[in-house]
Amino acid sequence: ENREEMLSSKSDRLTEALEEANKLFEKVCRAREAALDAQFLVLASNLGKEKANELHSEMTSFDSATFAEDLLTLMGINRIEVEDNDGEPGGFLPHDAWQKVGEEALKYFRRAPTFHYMLGSFKSDPPVAKQRIERQKKASRGEAKQIMPAQLKKMEESHEEATEKEVERILGILQTLFENDPDTPISFFDFVIDPNSFARTVENMFHVSFLIRDGLAEIRLDDDKLPIIEPTKSRNIGEDNQGPGPRKQVVMSLTQEEWK
Repeated sequence: ENREEMLSSKSDRLTEALEEANKLFEKVCRAREAALDAQFLVLASNLGKEKANELHSEMTSFDSATFAEDLLTLMGINRIEVEDNDGEPGGFLPHDAWQKVGEEALKYFRRAPTFHYMLGSFKSDPPVAKQRIERQKKASRGEAKQIMPAQLKKMEESHEEATEKEVERILGILQTLFENDPDTPISFFDFVIDPNSFARTVENMFHVSFLIRDGLAEIRLDDDKLPIIEPTKSRNIGEDNQGPGPRKQVVMSLTQEEWK
């Protein structure tokens, strides 16, 4: 209703309306009221845009068509005269047209702008030193490759030796228990579980798995469906490999809660 008054450059009604809307927005608690506030904001934005467009400033906008006409006039072509004289071919630039533009531009550009790099100049040094560094790196890598396998091989051998010794020790314990009382089944869990260490229990299960893999011991279920372990009757690995029954392995999980 007060559109014309709000668009007036001498009126502050639009600012007052916005301030009043800000105060009312603090009391908004329903969706319909928020929608009305958003609708008012759209109207206020449109009015503000129209009011800004009607403001006159001293700066004039650049008109490319007007600039082109002025440039052609400076170069020696008058479009109005060309259109009046239909019989004469028009629109061609005189031979000294661009010279006139250059002389006119020379008044405003006394010298060419200096050239500079945004991120510094490019390095013009030949990459000879860089190639030498790469060759040195390759040589050092080659030496490292020659040394590392020997070190790793020693570490692997020492680890395998420790594992083999532990497996042999556990096999000796198993054979001793079985020979002392061959009629009593040996419980697998009683054999491998360490009541004071979960990590040691896992290590025992790991080492016992080598006995099963190599055919030095076997695990089967008793009448209560619980696993029991006993050494194989054949002590020779080669003879066991030639036996009629194929060996089987399973994956067994044991959590810390189950261990407790």
